[in-house]
Amino acid sequence: MKNYRKLLVLLMLAVPALLHAQSGPQLYNMGFDEWNKSGGVWRIYSKDAPASKRIWDSANPGMGKFGINSSTPDYEHVAVKGEGKAAVRIESKKVPFAFVAGNVFTGRYIRLVDLAGVETELGAKFTARPKSLKGYYHYSPRKINYTEEPYDDMKGKTDEGLIEILLMDWEKPRHQISHIDGFINSDTDPHIIGRAQLIIKRGTTGYVPFEVPFVYRNGKTPRYVSVAITSSRLGPYNTGASGSVLYVDELEFTY
Repeated sequence: MKNYRKLLVLLMLAVPALLHAQSGPQLYNMGFDEWNKSGGVWRIYSKDAPASKRIWDSANPGMGKFGINSSTPDYEHVAVKGEGKAAVRIESKKVPFAFVAGNVFTGRYIRLVDLAGVETELGAKFTARPKSLKGYYHYSPRKINYTEEPYDDMKGKTDEGLIEILLMDWEKPRHQISHIDGFINSDTDPHIIGRAQLIIKRGTTGYVPFEVPFVYRNGKTPRYVSVAITSSRLGPYNTGASGSVLYVDELEFTY
């Protein structure tokens, strides 16, 4: 009996320590519960959030000029119900001058440039090395009806979504003008320390849970994390389906 009691005490002491060992830093608003709307544009942070928490952005500031928001909160269709819960609803859309993939990302949308590309600042400060990213998604893709070389052969095929997290050794956020500087090549970029990537290749009838591991390329400590979520994976190359919708909810890093 004494040995049993000792074992029970040891287990009670070990469980909190184990839980602490498995925990680690998270990003602000990974559950997409905090939103505000200003000037017709939905923002993915609370109205009174300090600058340090305004880490999420989307194409909304550019599309808002046309009365369109491609990324919006949904308070009914959520993966985990509860008071104040919301999910992000991301929809690819055709605007007067271009096809725009619905997206959310860590960083800052700056401006539309010459109706040809966008200026952004990518990344949020982050210095941990998670084991994986988990969460929920619900995807309703359409057939691709907008294409551009070299992806013209994708027309008529089913759209694909993407959830990608890159851990980077940048000294500062990456500033880019898309049609001039291009996009990060997540297969070859030398600044990538680790990547977790989920290509969503088929639709679902509702939310499905997912967990995707980080694959690390070296033993460095990250300085920034770049998160990109889109309802049209080839959207940066003006290829995708108007009307493809991706819901994402309750993201969490595991350790």
